[in-house]
Amino acid sequence: MRVLSGIQPTGNLHLGNYLGAIRNWVKMQDEMDADSACFFFLADLHSITVHEERETRIRNVREMAAALIACGIDADRSVLFNQARVPAHAELAWLLNGTARIGWLNRMTQFKDKAGKNREGASIGLFVYPVLQAADILLYQATHVPVGEDQKQHLELTRDIATKFNTDFGVEVFALPEPYIPKESARIMSLRDGTAKMSKSDPSEMSRISLTDDDDAIAQKVRKAKTDPEPLPEVAADLAGRPEALNLVGIYATMTEATPDSVCARFAGQGFGAFKPALAEVLVETLRPIRQRFVALKDDDVALDAILDKGAAKARAVAAPTLARAYDALGLMR
Repeated sequence: MRVLSGIQPTGNLHLGNYLGAIRNWVKMQDEMDADSACFFFLADLHSITVHEERETRIRNVREMAAALIACGIDADRSVLFNQARVPAHAELAWLLNGTARIGWLNRMTQFKDKAGKNREGASIGLFVYPVLQAADILLYQATHVPVGEDQKQHLELTRDIATKFNTDFGVEVFALPEPYIPKESARIMSLRDGTAKMSKSDPSEMSRISLTDDDDAIAQKVRKAKTDPEPLPEVAADLAGRPEALNLVGIYATMTEATPDSVCARFAGQGFGAFKPALAEVLVETLRPIRQRFVALKDDDVALDAILDKGAAKARAVAAPTLARAYDALGLMR
């Protein structure tokens, strides 16, 4: 089993990133046997589809590496690196551009969402972003890719590209990756709007809990989180139509590895005046050691670069045979 996943280095991680993806990465890493491997990368090549100052991008990559390590990613047990240190990502993406079809990319909903009404002004990189994603996966012969609802379409495209390449050239260069659905997955919503995902792009800091927030900030954000005046029911099904209440119960359940029903049973009949302090305590106690590890590491550029260099060397070694076979299949001599 070879698992691969990536995250864009675009500023501070928040609770949604942690519970929705990174905590599951750590569990997968810890459950891997000796014949399996996890590849986790910082998608800095993807990040260039949005303008960012040079120093900001460098800082974001290092800080994201520090955050992942603080959350529990072990660079000795997993391969942790950033794309730019492994040029094979960009090389294979260009080779796959000859196989991918415009019609396939035109159907990708993420481009439509991100480009919005300014489609003609969007970068070409944003349009072919899914092809680079396919290269990220296929380069390492990944067998499983953790995906949420918003990424299923991209994995299907990856399989289509791999199938067409293998068929067109009569070779089995690429393995077809399978989606990996974590046993415990969480969709964490905004603290200000229970119908919108928690996001770094939300202009309100009060909408999200950042992993760098101190204890007081976490408690304040939970205290001011939008709720309703109704008490908590005995079962989670009765939270239908109460998105903010459902979100807070879901966060508590995910943090404590309980079920929403058991959380409701515990707090049944109580209002949020009682529930919010309990939720804040769980968040503070869980996130404090992550924040402390992050603060200790985030400014150690030498240590962080050494970790990313070590991971990139491993990644390059694994990627090289696949890239060589792709060049050979196309009749490109290097």
